[in-house]
Amino acid sequence: MSGHGAPIIDVDGAGKTVDIVASLWHTEVMDGLVGGALRAVEAAGATARVVRVPGAFELPVVAEKLARSGSDVIVCLGVVVRGDTPHFDYVCDAVTRGLTDVARTHAVAVGFGVLTTDDDAQALARAGLEGSREDKGGEAVEAALATAAVLASIEG
Repeated sequence: MSGHGAPIIDVDGAGKTVDIVASLWHTEVMDGLVGGALRAVEAAGATARVVRVPGAFELPVVAEKLARSGSDVIVCLGVVVRGDTPHFDYVCDAVTRGLTDVARTHAVAVGFGVLTTDDDAQALARAGLEGSREDKGGEAVEAALATAAVLASIEG
């Protein structure tokens, strides 16, 4: 069951700006993910800057630019729904590897809010909309802020 065993994360985001990079594909799902992310930013006492990109594939390059520009909290939101071709696998792999590379290369907190689902119903269930079971946009912000706090506590 997705979400089972998830930690409760309560983090102070005061003084932090969360750079949210969000895809434009799947408007309804993306509106939910961005809305959940913004609610989590506000609840943490942080501020947000939202940057929109065409699709999930474009998330890593914009996250890279933000990391190079000194951003210390980046949250990437997108949705990739499985289709009839291997395109799904290539995009999911490229996005995951790209965002992992940004986080590791720059030692920056990157929240992974990219839904990879078999169908639209699964995406909607995780989008943070009214009636959704989960709010993956909010969870990505909470995880990124918590990771940023851990990174800031480590000397060196």
